[in-house]
Amino acid sequence: MNLIQNISPNSLEQVATVETLEALKKFTSSRVPALIWQRSMNPCFQEWIENLNFDDLPTARLILAPYKVRATLNDLFNEAGTPRGPHLKYLLDDIVQITHFFSGLMEAPFVRMRIDRITTNACKKFHIDCILSRLICTYRGPGTQYGISNNGEEPNNIYTVPTGDPMLLSGTLWPGQSHSNLLHRSPPIAGTDEKRLVLVLDPIFDPEEEIELTA
Repeated sequence: MNLIQNISPNSLEQVATVETLEALKKFTSSRVPALIWQRSMNPCFQEWIENLNFDDLPTARLILAPYKVRATLNDLFNEAGTPRGPHLKYLLDDIVQITHFFSGLMEAPFVRMRIDRITTNACKKFHIDCILSRLICTYRGPGTQYGISNNGEEPNNIYTVPTGDPMLLSGTLWPGQSHSNLLHRSPPIAGTDEKRLVLVLDPIFDPEEEIELTA
């Protein structure tokens, strides 16, 4: 079975799927602007996180080295009051694994990690990020939406990344990246009962420079 498969006719050569985390390494050589790791999350975990009190989940934006991720996550979830147990361990293990893999793939000594609790129309406009690359994984609620744009317009056909599936995206700063017509956005959920918990990772090569740029 092929590790990379086109996900839809309209996204031919734009979005591909892989079946293992290891296969995401093809991102750096495939010339495909987006890869999705299709996987099956533990159903007991998914039921737990979907029904968890939303206020018991953390929100954070920080730059850190991969070896500090687990300790930092433990502190964040403790401060948020997230119930301890096997389901939280499953979530933390997953975030740690993905973060270490992503930083290694990008050869980045640091990552910018965002853990977002979303109940509004955050980033509802289709866009390409002005960065090198980004990994997005939605653990609760609907996943990232994407589609192929014609002449910069909103895509006619919109697809949604399954909850729990990490999506790797190249940004406008990706070496040799031509102007891709693959756009993505956060799904508009304002006015609904939907709540999203989203992990976003960006590679960081000089944290001091990042601090200066965002100050």
